[in-house]
Amino acid sequence: MSEEATPAVDERLKEESVIAHAMKRPELGAVAGLILVTLFFAVTADGSMFTLSGTFNFLSPGAQLGILAIGAAMLMIGGEFDLSIGSMVAFAGMVFGACVVNMDMPLALAIPLTLAAAGLVGSVNGYIVMRTGLPSFIVTLAFLFILRGLSLVGLKWVTDGSTQLRGVRDAVEGDALASFFSGDAFSGLFGWLAKIGLIDTFKSGSPKVPGVPIELLWFLILALAATYLLLRTPVGNWIFAAGGDANAAANSGVPVRKVKIALFVFTACCAALLAIIQVLDAGSTDARRGFQKEFEAIIAAVIGGCLLTGGYGSAIGAFFGSIIFGMVVIGLTYTNFDQDWFQVFLGTMLLLAVVFNNAIRKRVTGER
Repeated sequence: MSEEATPAVDERLKEESVIAHAMKRPELGAVAGLILVTLFFAVTADGSMFTLSGTFNFLSPGAQLGILAIGAAMLMIGGEFDLSIGSMVAFAGMVFGACVVNMDMPLALAIPLTLAAAGLVGSVNGYIVMRTGLPSFIVTLAFLFILRGLSLVGLKWVTDGSTQLRGVRDAVEGDALASFFSGDAFSGLFGWLAKIGLIDTFKSGSPKVPGVPIELLWFLILALAATYLLLRTPVGNWIFAAGGDANAAANSGVPVRKVKIALFVFTACCAALLAIIQVLDAGSTDARRGFQKEFEAIIAAVIGGCLLTGGYGSAIGAFFGSIIFGMVVIGLTYTNFDQDWFQVFLGTMLLLAVVFNNAIRKRVTGER
């Protein structure tokens, strides 16, 4: 009887260890950073920071930034920037406020109209970049000023001279859609948890945490949807290809222009979503809304593993990067440190993230 043939082993192939594979993950730096920041505040901050109410206290601003950061990360993976998303928050807030207050529109109409207006501006950004070949940095920098100016002029026009539009909460009172974009979710569950003593309550018996802030749910939904799109669909492959080498991707049949314009639209709609959430929560909008948030969103995306050169990154990384951001902003209030140290931290984190991501890129590509 002949011996069973053993399969030939190609000596050119080398198995990669789990650790080596993990080192190439774009979100590795953000996860490591989150662990370090958590340990730092565990030692230096008041213990109330990591109670349920304290945790939601820093997750909420992190989630609001994260909605922008996920859009920015997707666009950066596609090889482009959008520096106008902060101004888009103000512009979309102005459009949304005018729709519900001045035009008395229901949310079922005002929300799609606001998203459509933002998407239109995003498509214009993308079209100009693709048509002219100008760097997206320059085109969107111009729209940063254009949209901020339109927000100022538009608010003065709809309010007869003011740069703040009030009355949103009264205008949407009783609208069923409002609960999907403002307030807290699962309030019944949290009331029951308080009743049986699993979460802290006030003397009146009401829970100190009434529910999950709605922006956290939108943040989580966007992060999961973006991650699925990037890792489990052909469109995700197109995004990575378009950001890595646009010419090679186009020669391979990838619709690079359509992909990049769609990413500009998506990023603008993320900004509009944040504007809707903030305006409904505050009950008003103003021309300063979203000021400098474009830089914070890009920093969160870079901390999360996105390369400035495109073609590499992670929506989950931007998720963790945004949580780090929120933890530091709020966490410093639980310590004895001057809150202005936040600026130092932000610059340091950006520098370390760029250095780390550059080292990872060289490891992945084999550069020396």
